[in-house]
Amino acid sequence: MELTNDNFFERVYAVARQIPYGKVTSYGAIAKVLGAARSARMVGWAMNAAHNLEDVPAHRVVNRKGLLTGKHHFDGTNLMQQLLESEGIVVEDNQIINFEDVFWDPQMKF
Repeated sequence: MELTNDNFFERVYAVARQIPYGKVTSYGAIAKVLGAARSARMVGWAMNAAHNLEDVPAHRVVNRKGLLTGKHHFDGTNLMQQLLESEGIVVEDNQIINFEDVFWDPQMKF
């Protein structure tokens, strides 16, 4: 996949769309694969803005420790957690259990 799109958010969404079902990645991992390793916060902003985009699985993007830091941007109290759990990902106290086992590294794809 060519990542020449000038719109950073669209580039973020292109990566997020590749996250496999039952896997998660981090804001920083997406930023790194886009050549903007110091832009994890901008990736977070993109994910926050993606809540109305049905084809962007924003629930699969978490912080580098597996915490559901973006959960307050989803409708409902626990929607992000519920979406992850529906894919078989175990979450306790807003943190993904066995984060390393369900982590998807976008650099392996692009």
